[in-house]
Amino acid sequence: MSGSQTPASLARLLGHWNLGASPAYRELADVVRLLVLDGRVPLDVALPSERSLAATLGISRTTVTAAYALLREQGFLSSGQGSRGRTCIPRRGAPGTTPEGGAELSGAPGLALPDGLLDLAYASLPASGEVVHRAFAAALTELPALLPGFGYDALGVAPLREAIAARYSAAGVPTTMHQILVTSGAQHALNIILRTLGGRSAKVLVEHPSYPNALDAIRAAGCRLVPVPMPPPPVGKAGWDIDAVEAALRQQRPAMAYVVPDFHNPTGRLMPDAQRRRLVRAAAASGTVLVVDETLRELNLDCAPSTPLAAFSPAVVSIGSLSKSHWAGLRTGWIRAGEPLIQRFAAARTTMDLGGPVVEQLAAAHLVNALTEPLPARLAFLRDNRDTVLELIAGDLPTWQTERPDGGLSVWCRLPAPLSTALTVIAPDFGIRLAAGPRFGIGGAFEHYLRVPFTLPPEQLETAVLSLRSAQDRLNSSPQLRRELNRAPAVAIA
Repeated sequence: MSGSQTPASLARLLGHWNLGASPAYRELADVVRLLVLDGRVPLDVALPSERSLAATLGISRTTVTAAYALLREQGFLSSGQGSRGRTCIPRRGAPGTTPEGGAELSGAPGLALPDGLLDLAYASLPASGEVVHRAFAAALTELPALLPGFGYDALGVAPLREAIAARYSAAGVPTTMHQILVTSGAQHALNIILRTLGGRSAKVLVEHPSYPNALDAIRAAGCRLVPVPMPPPPVGKAGWDIDAVEAALRQQRPAMAYVVPDFHNPTGRLMPDAQRRRLVRAAAASGTVLVVDETLRELNLDCAPSTPLAAFSPAVVSIGSLSKSHWAGLRTGWIRAGEPLIQRFAAARTTMDLGGPVVEQLAAAHLVNALTEPLPARLAFLRDNRDTVLELIAGDLPTWQTERPDGGLSVWCRLPAPLSTALTVIAPDFGIRLAAGPRFGIGGAFEHYLRVPFTLPPEQLETAVLSLRSAQDRLNSSPQLRRELNRAPAVAIA
């Protein structure tokens, strides 16, 4: 069991939950449900007793009792003695449950979505099946040669490190295998870097918005976030506000800066080379380690190739992964840095794990060596889907403003009102699952925004956009709710 949620901590997470747009018990249940799906209330924890939560929130016990009953009916609270049910996720297709499930942004990865629910919170593709299967078949033939060893390698198996180094060298960044550390995905890579370079209360500059799981990792490491806003469109088509980035580096002198210059998540922008040079110079002047997430770098839909940031400075630390180009289930990522820093990362890594699975790394080596094999077809699919979703939004949601992404997997949309969290709460009623805009920001920002992935098949994208329109129509049909939308959001999902 995972313990209990105290009334005070749950009250802090709930924030200003009672908007008055629907019965209080339903609003309370909706926000608790969202907190569970987002991972801010963990699974398998006991919620506060009805009496104690009612006293803390200053509401009647009847309201809490009704909210808990609704959560049980929807499958988000287990039956327990008295009122001490434990948080859970509905089983796939369970009768009488509201369709919800875990995904990349839920904080509960790997949970299956119930039948019929379209996931617009998860920006990833299915596996490039034949290519991945062939790589694993080849890896199994190579495994016997490694079986006499211990199987522990904090740096990663040599064939994969050599393959990754060769990719960097071919892109104009001379690299040896001694500058590569293999990790269990990009998130694992960032945690190793934070463990080594961050430290409690260290400042970390981030773009705003940014990748939610990176923001979570930085917070969990005890670091202080220094957000620098991304320019809104159409100004945003020029890239980043480098003047603001330079000023923040100069004034704050953060220990680290975490940036996503290649098809930025969630905006899909590509940082121009001129801005990359300025960024590298400013980071060097402030003594800031520049950590560059290149997970989406291969998903270039229609731009001229960019220069890797590491080509401008040997001090740049690069993170890569196969999760977006091939399959998230591979859980294979890496860090590229100077050899002394790689040794420090390896030492820090051994406090977390002793190395990755060998067969997966052998398979990943084949995939890296033949990286271009699955990409043309996948990029063509994504280009068509990007155009499809932009056309659908323009036709069915004409008040939404969209920014055409240069690459990546999603469109960053500006909504006509600050209703992102409200849409996310009611979306399952319309057969879709969303990640609220504040999930990509700090302190409740981006209530006006929603990320819409274009990774689903075209017919499902059409259904999803129609569902978004229906969800928005429900919100627009409630005058009381429209009045409340100008307030602070019900939940500041960070």
